[in-house]
Amino acid sequence: MSKRDDIIEPSEWTLDRKTGLVYSEILGWIDIGHAQGSDIKNLLLDIKRGESSRDGYYDVTYSQKMFVYHRQFGTGKFVKWRIKQGLSTCEKNSVALAMMMMTARLFERLQSNWCFSWYTDSGFSGEDLTSDLLGFYRAILPSDYPSRLSLVSKERALSRWDFYGPIGNYKNKGFLPLLFPDPQDNCAVHKPYKGRLPSFMTWVQPWSDFTSGQVEIITGDGGYYSFLSR
Repeated sequence: MSKRDDIIEPSEWTLDRKTGLVYSEILGWIDIGHAQGSDIKNLLLDIKRGESSRDGYYDVTYSQKMFVYHRQFGTGKFVKWRIKQGLSTCEKNSVALAMMMMTARLFERLQSNWCFSWYTDSGFSGEDLTSDLLGFYRAILPSDYPSRLSLVSKERALSRWDFYGPIGNYKNKGFLPLLFPDPQDNCAVHKPYKGRLPSFMTWVQPWSDFTSGQVEIITGDGGYYSFLSR
């Protein structure tokens, strides 16, 4: 759940930073936690381990979780896929992207449930899925992405927040960016609109072949719950 106090200067977005909120004229609001990419790195490591086994096939699980009440209660969603050994690097990336996209939508839908909506407005919050996608690309091809995103200053980001309101009020069920025109631009129509992804965030396509025997969905909508998970 992004808050106004989370907004930082672009210069504060360092490689090891795990929280914060910035505004990009290309991607809109970016949740730095979602954009970290550590989950994708772990997923690719699991795929690499599976490829090095001698079983012919291997199972891989990917999950997204949330915790409340000082981590006393946790919940989330996961998918499990069975993969045939021998995937190329491009195919591995494609599988990882599809697993992330499927799980992210399930997780955002979970957060939209009335059981959690009283606590958080994060379900399909306007920045979440786009930030997840940025995290994917940061994981598979490390680069200086902040320098390519036309980030605005903290002052200008705060101006957008104050003009349009919290990003959690705007829902985005897809991975295209939700953009908010500069309130100080008198020539702009001051309404949020869907933008386009930059080319460096479109070159991997999610895996969609489930008939060849290379990839099989074992669990397509798994649930995760924990209590007193410290």
